[in-house]
Amino acid sequence: MLYNSYIFIFLFLPITLLGFHILRRKRYYRLTVSWLIAASLFFYGWWNPIYLGLLVGSVLFNYAFGSLLLKRPYKLFLSLGIIGNLGALGYFKYGNFFVDNINALFNNNIILEQIILPLGISFFTFQQITFLVDTYLGKTKEYNFLQYCLFVTFFPQLINGPIVHHEMMMPQFAKSVLGKLKLENLTIGFTTFIIGLFKKVIIADNIAIFANPAFNAAKHGFDLTFFEAWGAALVYAFQIYFDFSGYSDMALGIGLMFGIALPFNFLSPFKAKNISEFWRCWHMTLSKFIREYLYNPISLLLTRYAIGKNFGHIGVFILSIFIPPMIAFICVGLWHGAGWNFILFGVLHGVYIVIHNIWVKGSNMIPKYKKIKETNIIKIISRFITFTVVVFSFVIFRTESIDVAKNIMESLLGMNGIEFVDMFQIGVFGANPIMGIAWITLSFLIVNFLPNIQQFILNQSRVFINWGDAILNKPNQVIKWKPTLYWGIFFAIMLTLSIISLSGTNEFIYFQF
Repeated sequence: MLYNSYIFIFLFLPITLLGFHILRRKRYYRLTVSWLIAASLFFYGWWNPIYLGLLVGSVLFNYAFGSLLLKRPYKLFLSLGIIGNLGALGYFKYGNFFVDNINALFNNNIILEQIILPLGISFFTFQQITFLVDTYLGKTKEYNFLQYCLFVTFFPQLINGPIVHHEMMMPQFAKSVLGKLKLENLTIGFTTFIIGLFKKVIIADNIAIFANPAFNAAKHGFDLTFFEAWGAALVYAFQIYFDFSGYSDMALGIGLMFGIALPFNFLSPFKAKNISEFWRCWHMTLSKFIREYLYNPISLLLTRYAIGKNFGHIGVFILSIFIPPMIAFICVGLWHGAGWNFILFGVLHGVYIVIHNIWVKGSNMIPKYKKIKETNIIKIISRFITFTVVVFSFVIFRTESIDVAKNIMESLLGMNGIEFVDMFQIGVFGANPIMGIAWITLSFLIVNFLPNIQQFILNQSRVFINWGDAILNKPNQVIKWKPTLYWGIFFAIMLTLSIISLSGTNEFIYFQF
């Protein structure tokens, strides 16, 4: 079931909200939680009922290991729990990819039935791995089975994230907290949902029309020229930006309608001044997971190893600067999909981070650099460079094969010709290249000059105080939402336009991950 569908907007969401608030008002706590769990399982099973058993099995498996780790926090139990989660993820997400590569490498003919990737498996698997690790470290407390089920299955974050932590969510599921109806929560939640729906339906889906012809042309061997390639890359970058931003806003809004604050997952990443900042603002909960449970432990382990082996300062520097980011971002690439293009995407971003780390180390040795880097011209240059390399990398993300990615990347680097006439004849946009350029321009203006959802609305909600990253998100004083008649009319128009434009078939890009 898609958020951007008639059945979700006019049936599932209203019925679920109504039942939830009726039970809440009657003070039936267990029934209220059970209602949300049942609605969430129905939401998940709508896509493919067969995989509902996988989700339920994952919940039971991890609840059992979590209960065991609460009583006996042994590394063996933690290892078995993590292996079980990764084993299921590996089979469903990477089984076919692994077998295909084994066959190609050793000229074998191993046959594995085509496996359909279950929706959200990466999200609820990583979420439960963090739960097991936190339980082993003593960060979790006693909880009941219903609370844990809701923690995993709560439908606004089940399919596309964010990846939530036990310590963030369980206090909100407490009997004294869950279901406290606040008009502010409903108002802000519904408004946030409308903004996300508009981003997806009106912006992202319309931009996609101009991205597809270029990538299809490259797929069929057509060599794009410099401006054609950059036009296609920019269009896709803005498509995935508004697609993911729209989903994230809708998830936040739906959660808030139930009085539950989900963590921020997307905060103006195209305003980032360096690649590290970009990843702290793009898919924030995944970045946090990788940073806390992979990057930092590997970095600490290698540093200790280098010191223990007396590698000296250069050895410590090499191990801590190069290896952790490469391992971490190869895993980021693989998390997004089972394909060499995703691995290459991860490798490229690992290289970006390595270059950034070296630059930070070196620039700190330059006198007065700290003052220079705060100047407006340096900030603009930094944002331009970061945006450019990110757009370049998204080409790999979008293509289905390394050969197609290589084709487009060569064009981006000008290896297939640079002709200024292409600025006015970008035929890969289809029949209306002017509209393609107009969408790029409009998207650029929205991304750079309008406030994000935190700046516009959510800073005003006490529920979200101290949630999310403060980077790039100083309150915008020019455009600020207020519960007024004028804003109400404005958002009613946005909702009407979005409803009229619904197709019910355009999935979110991150559904495939």
